Amino acid sequence: MKESIFPIDGPKPVAPYSPGMRANGFIFLSGQIPSDPKTGELVTGDIQAQCARVLENMKIVLAAAGLTLDDLVKTTVFLKDMNNFAKMNEEYGKFFPTNPPARTTVEVARLPRDVGIEIEAIALERK
Repeated sequence: MKESIFPIDGPKPVAPYSPGMRANGFIFLSGQIPSDPKTGELVTGDIQAQCARVLENMKIVLAAAGLTLDDLVKTTVFLKDMNNFAKMNEEYGKFFPTNPPARTTVEVARLPRDVGIEIEAIALERK
């Protein structure tokens, strides 16, 4: 059994996908980019501002599933430029001060809407 998660106040998908999907005790979050959920406009600026917006968007999707960032078990960070790794890592760490999820970070040639970062994640539902 699976269930789509579409938060009312979250970023609106611009393609045929669900922002989140509940299946067998897991929540799978589609990749989030730094778009403002109210306006749809991209957050511009340095990678730290973009990373913060992405993680705030993830919080919105998780909240719609009754979860928080603390429930994440795995994230994948896609960076347009690995030279931004240290600054991204600094901002990312602010959202996970203790018990951070497992993570993979990779550099990619291009991301949707030419943003600098996209993050996807997997969360575990609470019993």
